Amino acid sequence: QIFAYQPEFNVIVVDDKSPDGTGDILDRMAANDNRIHVIHGTSKSGLGTACIKGFKYALSRGDADYIFEMDGDGSHSPEFLRDFIQASEDYDLIIGSRYYNGIRVEGWNFRSLVISKLANIYISRIMLRPIWDFTSGFRCYKSKMLETINLDQIKSEGYLFQIEMIHRSFKQGFRIIELPIIFREKKNRYSKISENNISNTFWTVLKWHAPIRKMIRYRSIFRFQTRPFFTRISKDQNW
Repeated sequence: QIFAYQPEFNVIVVDDKSPDGTGDILDRMAANDNRIHVIHGTSKSGLGTACIKGFKYALSRGDADYIFEMDGDGSHSPEFLRDFIQASEDYDLIIGSRYYNGIRVEGWNFRSLVISKLANIYISRIMLRPIWDFTSGFRCYKSKMLETINLDQIKSEGYLFQIEMIHRSFKQGFRIIELPIIFREKKNRYSKISENNISNTFWTVLKWHAPIRKMIRYRSIFRFQTRPFFTRISKDQNW
């Protein structure tokens, strides 16, 4: 599907000992198409570790202007890649947002949707960043941006990896934009949300809080009125 939209792309798949034969299928595909590259891990690693492996491989090739991140199970549609490419002319990080200008999620139960939405509201308030969807895994990074960020320092996994990448991008002054996408949950995929994940995210994000003086300055907009919050925060250029 990616090649149908962007035939000039290269696709890197990180496969960490999948027990369902994914690695073997990918190796056969790669043998017949030099646009496909497979990275085999020796054991099951987390999302952050897998993404960094892919990023480093893409950067080592030396011919990538942009590096995309997306799920390999069909949840992220390649139809949005063209929009990402167009936006990358002016921005360093493009986030495929499930919550920008509405909620566009298919296949989630109510509990998962509420937890995800509330988590993103909490993160935006604590970090004082005008981002609707911190935990989206559908993104486009400029290669120069990933070369600047020290990937070896990033140890976060799961949703925290996505949050930390945004956190570091803001701190280093990169330009970020969100584009609306439709997220289609793959059927029968087990939920990755657990009490431990929620607790770990809560305390880690708290460590990345905005300066206290800014949090005090914006204390009046710490309510759940998301759009007024983003409107005011976006206008403040004194970071």
